[in-house]
Amino acid sequence: MLQRIARFTGRVPLGIMVAVCRAAALLLYMLGGVRLRQRILSNMLELLPDRKVRDLKSVRYRYYENVVFALYEIAIESYRLPAGGTGRFRVEGEACLEEALRLGRGAIVYTPHCGNFFYYYWYLCQKYDCLTVATAGSEELRPFYLKFQALGCPGLDYDRTPSLELLRKLKKHLHNGGIVFLLGDFWRPTFPPSRFFGKQTRTPQGASTLAIEQQAPLVPFYGRRDRGFVHRLTFEPALHLSSSFSRSTRSEATRLLNRFMERVIREHPAQWFYWFNAQERWEQECRTEAEQDAGKETHSA
Repeated sequence: MLQRIARFTGRVPLGIMVAVCRAAALLLYMLGGVRLRQRILSNMLELLPDRKVRDLKSVRYRYYENVVFALYEIAIESYRLPAGGTGRFRVEGEACLEEALRLGRGAIVYTPHCGNFFYYYWYLCQKYDCLTVATAGSEELRPFYLKFQALGCPGLDYDRTPSLELLRKLKKHLHNGGIVFLLGDFWRPTFPPSRFFGKQTRTPQGASTLAIEQQAPLVPFYGRRDRGFVHRLTFEPALHLSSSFSRSTRSEATRLLNRFMERVIREHPAQWFYWFNAQERWEQECRTEAEQDAGKETHSA
């Protein structure tokens, strides 16, 4: 059915499909519920306190637009990617990635969930030997992952692959000179403690571990929707974490990577995927002993 829809929409002028997606975004915004809109705005206010409420309300609406455009691209437009999808991308700094690969130790491309991250991985897979880690445990998202696997985008399922086997395969891929594409803003309560936007949370350490142990260059990357169905991809100069960090200080390396993601999200807030549930990832701050003693003195007084 989706293929038939893709064939039909392929004959519709692109400008009309842009208008249709914007109308669908407006409908989702109106029908998605006040509670969801308030939660998204509350999360934005908490993480972007320097932005005015009026500005963040505009960002919130553009966030809905990006979600709708991305869903349409993944479900429908992706059928047309093999026939000329690379024309949808405006690429900056790819020489940084190519320079990193010339070192012969593979490369880690590290990014937050911004724009349409499925599309960006597809772009890389057309030009390089790539491998990623996905969380396909959700029955709603699993068809999307399977679709992109069929489009030549290989991945390891975090939920179904033993952790040691996962790490072994990623190391082998880097050793063979390939690219490991990692999204760094996943959250699980079992991840190591870290900080993100100045808050106590848990973030994966896989990228810093691989970069340090394999001495692999890590290329910060992000994509964003430029307009309509056109995306801008930005590669930044490689980080050589093994020269500044060790296995015992990899948590510090992870915080460095988190700060990169914070910068991207602050610069392009409407593009970040996790505004709808960002509040779930924050943990209550542990007070120091001095703070606890001060609290006791105040209470006894």
